Amino acid sequence: MFHLLDGSSVQAPFMSTTNKQYISSTDNLKILKLPYHQGGDKRQFSMYILLPEAQDGLWGLAKMLSTEPGFIENHIPTEKVQVGQFKLPKFKISFGLEVSNLLKGLGLQLPFNTEADLSKMVDSPATQNLYISSVCHKSSVEVNEEGTEAAAATSVEVAFRSLPQKIDFVADHPFLFLIREDINGVVLFVGHVVNPLLSS
Repeated sequence: MFHLLDGSSVQAPFMSTTNKQYISSTDNLKILKLPYHQGGDKRQFSMYILLPEAQDGLWGLAKMLSTEPGFIENHIPTEKVQVGQFKLPKFKISFGLEVSNLLKGLGLQLPFNTEADLSKMVDSPATQNLYISSVCHKSSVEVNEEGTEAAAATSVEVAFRSLPQKIDFVADHPFLFLIREDINGVVLFVGHVVNPLLSS
């Protein structure tokens, strides 16, 4: 069962594992780190699941995340630990936005009108007739048994070493998630799951 913010519950598909995980735990927050497989890329991407202890603690956690500098950096799991009970709901979230008007409002006007010069971007005799008609942004995050996928990124590969302490991580109520590049600390995606059945 996944407990909703209004006090009701829904039955949702969960994943579980007995493998060791990167988890940090405080009195009111647990954070799970799922590192992405690096391949040949030197950047280090990870998904973080931020689970408040209180079933209705999502908005308080969101406020801390947005107002306390260094909040993520101070709570990142650094050790792999043995898990006791581990449950994470499957979810998929997509978001799309047409951002042309936003860019124009920020002062980026020239590429959108017929006087645009895109000759250095496009090698074609027709460049004099080209201009940008729209800019769209789309992102997608999916978590399932095979790992996590973000905007057609890559799946999670996990390797672990043992620690004596076992920590439970049961994400059976609303939580935040984010995808971060760990070397420079840039957050690429941030979102929340309040009902995994409403994933789109």
